[in-house]
Amino acid sequence: MVQKATENNNIYVVMPAKDEAPRIADVIEKTILQGYSNIIVVNDGSSDATCQIASSYDEVQVLNHAVNLGAGAATQTGIDFALAQGADVIVTIDADQQHFPDDIDRIVQRLEEKNADIVIGSRFLYSKNKIPFIRIIYNKIGNLLTFVFTGMTVSDSQSGMKAFKWIRVLYGVNQTRSSKQCLFGRSTNKG
Repeated sequence: MVQKATENNNIYVVMPAKDEAPRIADVIEKTILQGYSNIIVVNDGSSDATCQIASSYDEVQVLNHAVNLGAGAATQTGIDFALAQGADVIVTIDADQQHFPDDIDRIVQRLEEKNADIVIGSRFLYSKNKIPFIRIIYNKIGNLLTFVFTGMTVSDSQSGMKAFKWIRVLYGVNQTRSSKQCLFGRSTNKG
C-alpha cells in the first residue's frame, strides 16, 4: 500500500500550468481525492483564471511566474519549492488532463517496490487517453531518440507524469540531506 500525503507529508505533487483554467480544477480535485494534500501548482504566466482556480483549494500552494518560462522551468520551480519544504518523494503531473491523477499511487508504489530513483508514467498504455495526433508524432520521435542515445525502449519519453525519490537522486542511497550540498540542474485524458 502506498503512503499518501495524508499519511506521509513528504510526498509532493507538482503541476506546471499555463492557461489551464478549463482543466486544472478537475486535475486538482482528482489529486485531492487520491489523498494528496501537498500540491504545488506553478502558474507559468497564464493569462486566464488558472491562478485563481488553483488558489481556491486549501491543499494547493500556487507559485507564479510573471511571464511564461516554459514547462521545464515551471516544473523546476515546483521541484525547488517541494525540496525546500522537505519533500522526499516528488510527483509531477501536467495540469492539462493528459494524465490520470489516480495513477499517482501506482507510480509511487512502483518507485517503492522497485527501489527506483525515478518512475515515468505513460499516456500510451491505456486506450482511454485522448492525445492530439501531433503530440503522438513528437513523442514517437522523442522515443526513437531516447532509444538511439540510451538503448532504452520507452513508450512516453515526453511524459509529464513522473515520480522521483529525491534523497536517492541527489545524495546517493545511504546519504542524508545534511551530509552533501544539494546540486541539481534545470531541467491523460484530453489534450
